[in-house]
Amino acid sequence: MLSSYLIAESYGRIRGVVHAVLQDAGAELLTFRPHSEANSIAWLIWHLTRVQDDHLSEIMQEDQLWISGGWADRFALPFDRAATGYGQTAEEVGQLRADASDLGGYFDAVHSRTIAWLPTLAESDYSRVVDTRWTPPVTLAVRLVSVLVDDLQHAGQAAYVSGLAQRAGH
Repeated sequence: MLSSYLIAESYGRIRGVVHAVLQDAGAELLTFRPHSEANSIAWLIWHLTRVQDDHLSEIMQEDQLWISGGWADRFALPFDRAATGYGQTAEEVGQLRADASDLGGYFDAVHSRTIAWLPTLAESDYSRVVDTRWTPPVTLAVRLVSVLVDDLQHAGQAAYVSGLAQRAGH
C-alpha cells in the first residue's frame, strides 16, 4: 500500500498547483498566451485533466468523465469530443475558452476518481501491463508515473504563464 499512498500524495501535488492557478482567475488571465504559439492557462489545465481522464479511465475500464460527467457538453469546445489536446495546433489552443469554475470542476471530478481508485490497487497490480503498443510494454506503474509527470509539468507551466500574465498586467 506504500506505492498507492505515494502515488496519491503525488497526484495531490497536482491538485494544489491547479487550484492555486485557478483561484480568482478571470477570462483574460485564463486565455493569456505569452506568444501566439504558446499555450494558455485554460488550455494547459484542460489538457492535463483530459490526459488523466483519458489514460486512467481506460485502465479503470470506466467511461471518461469528460463524456459521462457531461463536461464535454458543458465546455462545448469547437473540436472533436475525443480530443485531449495532443497534437493540437496553435489555432486550436486559442479556441479553448472555459471559466475557472468549469476547469476546476472537471479537474476535481477526475482527480477525486483517481484518488478513490488508487487504494484499491495491490502491489502486484503495478507490474500489470496496460499498453502493449510500446517497447517495452507499459506497466500500470509506468503509466501512473507518466500521467503524473505530464500533469505536474503542465500545471507548472500554467503557474508560470499565470505569473507572466499578472506581471504583464492581465
